[in-house]
Amino acid sequence: MSGASTRDQLSRLLALAPYLQTRGEVPLSEVAADFGVTSAQMLKDLRVLYLCGLPGFGPGELIDINVEALESDPEGLVRIDNADYLARPLRLGSSEATALIVALRALLDSSTVASREVVERTLAKLETATEEGATPLVDVRVPEPPPALKQARDSLARAITSDRQARLGYLVPTRDEVTERVVDPIALLQNDGKTYLDAWCHLADDRRLFRVDRITAVEVLDSPRAVPDLEPRDLAEGLFEASPDDLVVRLRLSPQMRWFAEYYPVLTTAETPEGGLEVTLAVSDERWLLRLALRFGGGLRVLEPADLDERVRAVARDALRLQQATA
Repeated sequence: MSGASTRDQLSRLLALAPYLQTRGEVPLSEVAADFGVTSAQMLKDLRVLYLCGLPGFGPGELIDINVEALESDPEGLVRIDNADYLARPLRLGSSEATALIVALRALLDSSTVASREVVERTLAKLETATEEGATPLVDVRVPEPPPALKQARDSLARAITSDRQARLGYLVPTRDEVTERVVDPIALLQNDGKTYLDAWCHLADDRRLFRVDRITAVEVLDSPRAVPDLEPRDLAEGLFEASPDDLVVRLRLSPQMRWFAEYYPVLTTAETPEGGLEVTLAVSDERWLLRLALRFGGGLRVLEPADLDERVRAVARDALRLQQATA
C-alpha cells in the first residue's frame, strides 16, 4: 500500500468508529459511499478496525465488528460493539493542547472562507479550556505574515471559493525574472512554514506549485476556472513531483557534498569508493543545474547526459576567461 493510501485509510479509521457508534446499524454499501470508497475497501478497513482496542488487546478489550457476517453477506448491516470508551470526550495534556493551538493558529492564516469559521471555533474552545485549566507557561503566538503575503493569500482564497481564475506576477528564482500568468487556483497548502498555491497554469499548460511569498501581484479575474475539478495536491511526501518531461541526470558528489542528497529530491543514490555519492536527479530546467554545477565546482560533476557535462565545462571556461580578462 502506498504512503498516500495508508494515510487515507488511517483518516477513515479514525472517523469510522465514532461514525458507526452514532449511526448504529448501517448497510456496508452506505458506509462505503459515505467515506467515498468501494464496499470491498470498506470491508478491508473494518478488518483493520476489528484488530484495534485498548492496551492489552484481550478479547474484552478489542473493538467488536461483525466482519465474518459481512464477508459472507456484503449487503449486510455493519454492527460495532465494545467501543464505548471512544464516546468519552478526549482529554488533552497541556503540551498536546499547546501543539494544537500552534497548529490551528498557523492554519488560520491559510484557511479558506469556508473552513475559517470551523478553525476559529475550535481554536476558541481550546484556548478557553487551557485558560480555565491552568495558567499557560508560555504565550503561544504565530508571527504575523507580511501584509503583501497576507493580501496575496486572501485574494487567492477568494478566487478559490468563487471558482474564478487569477492573474499572477510570479518571481522565477532560477531565471531571476517576474513572469505574468493566468492560473486556475485549486488550493492553498502549507509545507515547512511556507504557503503554496496549487494551481493549473495556462502559461505552462500544466499543473504547478507556486510559493505565495514569490507572488508579486494577484488579480482575481471574472472568468471562471477552466479546470475546476482537480483534487488538491498531497504534500505529505514533499514538494517535488517529477514530470515525464523532466531530464534525468546522473551526478557524482564529493564526500563534502554528501549533504546534497538530503537537501535535494534525488531519485537514486550509490556510494563511491572515495566516500562520495552518485545520484540521479530529475531536472525541469537545465539552467538551474548549470548554475548549481558552477556554484559547487569540483564537488559536483555531471556524468550523464554527456552533452550536459560538456555544456557545464564550456560555461565554466567562459566564466574563467571573463574573470581573467577583468582581473
